Amino acid sequence: MMMKKMTVVLASRNKNKVAELQRLLCEQLGDVIELKSLDDVGITEEIEENGTTFEENAMIKATVAASSGYPGLADDSGLVVPALNMEPGIYSARYAGEHGDDAANNALLLQKLQGEADRRAAFICSLVMVFPDGSVPIRAVGAVEGEILCNPRGKNGFGYDPLFWYDPLGKTLAELDADEKNAISHRGMAVRKLAQKLARRLGLVEDDG
Repeated sequence: MMMKKMTVVLASRNKNKVAELQRLLCEQLGDVIELKSLDDVGITEEIEENGTTFEENAMIKATVAASSGYPGLADDSGLVVPALNMEPGIYSARYAGEHGDDAANNALLLQKLQGEADRRAAFICSLVMVFPDGSVPIRAVGAVEGEILCNPRGKNGFGYDPLFWYDPLGKTLAELDADEKNAISHRGMAVRKLAQKLARRLGLVEDDG
């Protein structure tokens, strides 16, 4: 029996991000979900991300997306560095002040880590799906551990990827191709976990308890 396609609104206006999440979800669930952006459903307001954790911000954004009448999906992601008291954390995209200035953010990170022996770091992704009927949200978290190099390497990816060394593959995230990165990334891991939970919710697989 063919299942009717489920429309989900991703709390983003970025078409590339919508396409990336659509592809990741399709890999896990098949052609079950159609992702739409905030613009696609006429949500024009700027969402104030005033949570104190990745999950709180993801919940805020997913709740706004679910006001469309469709399930809302949102992620909040960032880099945490133990030696910097878990900075930049929820401020990862605007660490140096201006949102999305990757070069400035990377420069500030390197400046703060200058002379620091402990360069361990992790990327965290919190993914939340909120349902307009008030049913229990689905939450998933993914993480990938590595360390921060002193100099950037690689041309792929974005954000802190050129500085983030992933030892099992002997590369930075910016040296991985899209498939390699999705296989090990914090976002890829979170999407796989969320897809498994959603599949059980939709009855596509048996609930194992």
